[in-house]
Amino acid sequence: MIVVAEDHEDIRYVLKRSLERAGHRVVVAADGAAALAAIREHRPDLVVTDVDMPRMTGLDLCRAIRADDDLRHIPVVVASGSLMPGDAQASDAGASATLLKPFVPAQLLALVAALLPQTTPDTA
Repeated sequence: MIVVAEDHEDIRYVLKRSLERAGHRVVVAADGAAALAAIREHRPDLVVTDVDMPRMTGLDLCRAIRADDDLRHIPVVVASGSLMPGDAQASDAGASATLLKPFVPAQLLALVAALLPQTTPDTA
């Protein structure tokens, strides 16, 4: 299962749809605080988060995941239109990977496949 944190509804929809078409179960959240609650509840295999969101940024979400002994093993993909190539903010926050916007779904799916344990995607 994958938790997607994205405050823009259209981008959230594209992320969810792309991941579901690839066979993953997806839980979406419209801000970082809601995403952290969903992560604590669902214990996902991976998190995809935007950087600029209300209530808690994606970088703060990443730091919160890394600070929690029960969650720190979860890979986090930071998707951002505000970070520049080579920007260390995401890796400094503990991100497993950075995906620069705009991106095509194939780029997202390739990152997800590289970060998830080599098992078959959820079918539920």
